[in-house]
Amino acid sequence: MAHHFAQEIPSHLLMWQRVREYAVPPSMIETATARRAAGDWAGACAAARIDVDLDLRAVRDRHGTDIATRIRADLRGLAPDLLRWHMPRIAPDGRLRPGLTISLARYGRCGGTPPHLVVRTPPALADAGQRMSLDVWEGSANDRPANRSYLHPHPHPDRRFRLDLHRHLWDAGRSAELAQRGGAPSVVPAGRPDLHDSPWAVGSWATEAELLLRAEGRSRGAFTVRLGARSRAVLELVAPDDSHAPTFRPLREAPPPQDVAVLPVLPEAAARVLPDLELLRAGLIAVGRLHPLVAPAVGGDSPESVAGRVPEPSDPHRVECRGEIHRIALRDGVLSAVDHDPDQLRREDLLVALGGPALPCLRAIDAVHRNPEALPAVRERLRHGDVTGALAVVEGLLGPAALLRDGPLREELESAAVRRIDHGLFRAGLADVPAGPGEPRGGHASGARHTEVDHRPRPGRDTSLVARRKRGSRGRPRTGQI
Repeated sequence: MAHHFAQEIPSHLLMWQRVREYAVPPSMIETATARRAAGDWAGACAAARIDVDLDLRAVRDRHGTDIATRIRADLRGLAPDLLRWHMPRIAPDGRLRPGLTISLARYGRCGGTPPHLVVRTPPALADAGQRMSLDVWEGSANDRPANRSYLHPHPHPDRRFRLDLHRHLWDAGRSAELAQRGGAPSVVPAGRPDLHDSPWAVGSWATEAELLLRAEGRSRGAFTVRLGARSRAVLELVAPDDSHAPTFRPLREAPPPQDVAVLPVLPEAAARVLPDLELLRAGLIAVGRLHPLVAPAVGGDSPESVAGRVPEPSDPHRVECRGEIHRIALRDGVLSAVDHDPDQLRREDLLVALGGPALPCLRAIDAVHRNPEALPAVRERLRHGDVTGALAVVEGLLGPAALLRDGPLREELESAAVRRIDHGLFRAGLADVPAGPGEPRGGHASGARHTEVDHRPRPGRDTSLVARRKRGSRGRPRTGQI
């Protein structure tokens, strides 16, 4: 007898399926698109829950009109909802990867550190609402600008997560490039193995590595690809001459770790296949449920509009009560047992208050208020910061005039409200957030909590070996006793 085993869906695809369902709701896409089309880039960022921390006037004063004009042009082309769609996520919930500073564009100039247009995610302790912030990074000396009071734990642009080489993931005018740079099978060169089920876009690594090295001022050379927490591939980009397409190969001799650490890192957006393509190949999502700027590039025109995805209201609940089938539906803004007389319901409520048994209809209503079947959908929306969508689900189920009762539903809503306070404290500079290497500890920008004379900051990665030895060789203070 032949055994048939069902093919198990990878966990990362299930995560991305939930992300595509809840992280960027259709209402956000519609509002942000409308405001962007009207020229209101700041309003579009607000609709996508992105705080704007940059000051274009200050940028113009420090870097000149040309840099400020280029940044303003990029802000007008920015699709913040598309940026949120492609932001890095972490398992198992698919939340935004916390504590990141991602470069969106780099504005080169002669001499000095070039300014970067960056997007930042808050640390894990303050990620309620899944908000992001937009800023201009101008070098390590400007990691704490005066226009914001909070201190980000990692203000420097990340080397692995960067989008300055992948403008099609946030620039509405270049979103069509996704068809060639998303890791689709059409870009796999001849002679490569079939990568249909692989999450790695190996077929496009050579092309992406050429762009990476060119941005670093090199034509050929070595680069690394992060394959896991403790695994890196060290590769070399080679070509016979400029008329041939480049290819890559492993280095013949493994370089020492200190040399590997300074090599250019292939961005995560270039190393992996676009999650939307993986979901389409696995049959876990329809083209019509993709972002409107993504769907034409990966699967043709969308057959339905974003607004058409809103589910229709379901039929009234039906409950067996005293040998009959009764209905439970919304009446006057609350969930009610419509097949019972109001006077009977008042008597039954009084009986329950005195300790008597409740009607099956009333027990069903109480269960829906405390632990409804839609609780997982509410929890997912709150987890991704869609408070409006979560409340819409609750109101559609219980009615806008409903009073929440003690139970899992009320606990989820109260927990979401409390966590939003943590994010507000972080934005105000009042949260004690662990700082990155070389930064003062504490969440406040002034670092006033750790300015005591006896406080010795912990050495970071940047601390030289000589300084570390000097710190370690200091003798312990005497106690005054011989």
